Amino acid sequence: MIKAIFPVHWKEYELIDSGNGMKLEQFGQHVLSRPEPQAIWSPRLSQAEWDKMASGSFAQQGSHKGEWKLKGNGIPWFIKYGLEQDSIKLKLNFTQFKHIGIFPEQAANWDYIYTQSKALGAKASVLNLFAYTGGASLAAKAAGVDVVHVDSIKQVVNWANENQELSKQNGIRWVVEDALKFVSREVKRGKKYQGVILDPPAYGIGTKGERWKLEEKLGLLLEQVAQLLDDKGFLVLNVYSLGLSPYIIQNLMTDYFPNRDVDISELCLRSRTEQILPLGIVARI
Repeated sequence: MIKAIFPVHWKEYELIDSGNGMKLEQFGQHVLSRPEPQAIWSPRLSQAEWDKMASGSFAQQGSHKGEWKLKGNGIPWFIKYGLEQDSIKLKLNFTQFKHIGIFPEQAANWDYIYTQSKALGAKASVLNLFAYTGGASLAAKAAGVDVVHVDSIKQVVNWANENQELSKQNGIRWVVEDALKFVSREVKRGKKYQGVILDPPAYGIGTKGERWKLEEKLGLLLEQVAQLLDDKGFLVLNVYSLGLSPYIIQNLMTDYFPNRDVDISELCLRSRTEQILPLGIVARI
């Protein structure tokens, strides 16, 4: 049975309300209104209440980009997340793609990655693919393992490095490269990892203009990763695509990891107004 997973340890983030294709969230001192295509229901709070609370809102202009409208300045700010015995600190900033540097629902995965990495011991290696600004990398590193962080966008990797410094960590290996190319090379080298984290985008463009479409590439990616993952290693696959169901992911995981127990869940946030907002499918080994 597919179950829902919620992050439970946030102290500086809250989903306040959602609806009409939008979500209202608090990140530290900022309350932000952003598009959310999953939120097709009606918000519980009035538009006047949203407008009063929001210190910034994102206006979509085209299919991906848009513009922030802010009541104050647009300088970066910072947010902390507490793991079991450690904490990580992350820089947030306003981008032209509505994102601000973290996906808060991923905190549920950060806790899992931290716990699994702790159990592996200091000699283990964890690979984080499509690693963005490094929340998962920092969680693994806080647990004491070696971490390889792979993303195709240099500016994002630089942002992750800033987060490493803010979190008073060091030693993460940064790789700016297309994830599939990196994985293929590691397979040829006979490399093994005791943990693999994947958070592939629904669509994307690689370092040399390579087109990525999740439905077309996910099977190939999992085939390669299956060769990299240690027989007793852990894996976290996060998928955010409106075209995929949990059962599609379950079938794929059975194809490529036939001898492992796979847990399939939906990653969700619960709002202050008691709505449940689904924000991705998670497969865990």
